[in-house]
Amino acid sequence: MIQFECQHCQTSFTVPDDFAGRKGKCKACDQMLAVPIPDQIIVPMPADQTQDLLSLPMRTRRLIADQKSVERAFVNTPLVRVVSMDGEPAEIYRIQYQVRSLRLNNKNETVSCALHEVQIKLGGDYPRMAPQCRMLTPIFHPNIISESTICIGDHWVAGEDLSLLIVRIGEIIGYQAYNIKSPLNAEAAMWADLNLKKLPIDSRDVAGVGSLV
Repeated sequence: MIQFECQHCQTSFTVPDDFAGRKGKCKACDQMLAVPIPDQIIVPMPADQTQDLLSLPMRTRRLIADQKSVERAFVNTPLVRVVSMDGEPAEIYRIQYQVRSLRLNNKNETVSCALHEVQIKLGGDYPRMAPQCRMLTPIFHPNIISESTICIGDHWVAGEDLSLLIVRIGEIIGYQAYNIKSPLNAEAAMWADLNLKKLPIDSRDVAGVGSLV
């Protein structure tokens, strides 16, 4: 059994091991969360293959679990598509989002855009250190440097599911989540502060799932 707490409201849950990586909304606070993937939990395989996996380094086992979780999570999601996974197991992901957001045109005016690509790189210190998240397409957002860094938050928890992070980035793109107090893009932060009634730009459920537990 896996015991964990909602990172938003600290409600405690105990779920079967096969819930590892599953995501949805907490019934207590209605926020998105995911069941953490303990290092000892491996995707079910024949006994001889499972034994081989248990002999692998902890980081490698985590990468394998993350890849399986991402493959399951985004098979039929209309707003998120996994474009590519590089490495064996995957260490670099390219994710496409069909989420409404904003960018600047050549006149420095905000215009609507709805197709975005993001690169997520799992470095050598992952999962102890947060993934490196980079925007590959233009965007106008307080917490993203266009075609560069995405600020995924000040606190990274090593047990956070990678598929949940992918959903969180989609929520950031759609202005469901943003921080104007310590922005990467001050101009976008000022725009957001002056246009609160227009936010979020896209309110759709990026994950496309219901309650988890």
